Amino acid sequence: MDAPDVLDLNDNQKSGAVVVKPVSNAIRILRHLSQGGTPERSVDIARQLSINPSTCFNILRTLVLEDVVDFNPLSKRYSAGLGLARLVEQFVTQGQRVQLAKPLLQDLAARLRVTITLWRRMGPDRIVIVSSAASPTDVRIDMAEGQRLPMLMGASGRLFATQLDLEDSQVRQSFDAIRWAQALPFEAYRDDVQLAAKRGWAVDDGYFSVGILAIAAPVYSPSGNIDFTVSAVLFRGQRQGEGIDELGKALIEFCNDLTHVLF
Repeated sequence: MDAPDVLDLNDNQKSGAVVVKPVSNAIRILRHLSQGGTPERSVDIARQLSINPSTCFNILRTLVLEDVVDFNPLSKRYSAGLGLARLVEQFVTQGQRVQLAKPLLQDLAARLRVTITLWRRMGPDRIVIVSSAASPTDVRIDMAEGQRLPMLMGASGRLFATQLDLEDSQVRQSFDAIRWAQALPFEAYRDDVQLAAKRGWAVDDGYFSVGILAIAAPVYSPSGNIDFTVSAVLFRGQRQGEGIDELGKALIEFCNDLTHVLF
């Protein structure tokens, strides 16, 4: 039996990254304390990580205030705190919930005969595919889990943008840095965002990838933020007019049900 034809959309969008040194040093310190397991003095941590002693002390003091590092005033030593363990536990729990959502994504992909992806917002400017289910058809589109994109990109990006001030200069700067598959004026993008906010689902018609149509709906957290989106990825022409509207409405209904799984 011939292998199915697969279109692989796994190329990540690359952009220049700015490293914030204090943040990087804080993460190195947390990693060092977690891996070592033995309480250490600030001066010893600074020497081993080649961090300025004064800078290291200030970072440790901040991490103590944030409850992710513990400080023993008698021994003057620092260790990984209970708050860090709780933070990791929250991520593990969310990862388990994403795994519970996987069969639901697979069922939806089979029912709608499209590729379904679950996107999660990561930080202030990135989104990542945390789960993906390809349509069980001979010709399909594969989207790799772990793929990261600028937060404003694609159908999902238009949904995340509904919770931003598009007149903000930093938002415009982020938009201008995106490399779209075909030219997309900011004014047209803004209209797409406004339409997405009105009807509850968004479309990217060939701007993320030429020949590909993506439709996405939001998954709201209990606080009303869009933390996840579910996107249907299909070939252009596979759905038209009312078919696209029906797909958007189906995604909204699915996302409402998915809220009880992810939160």
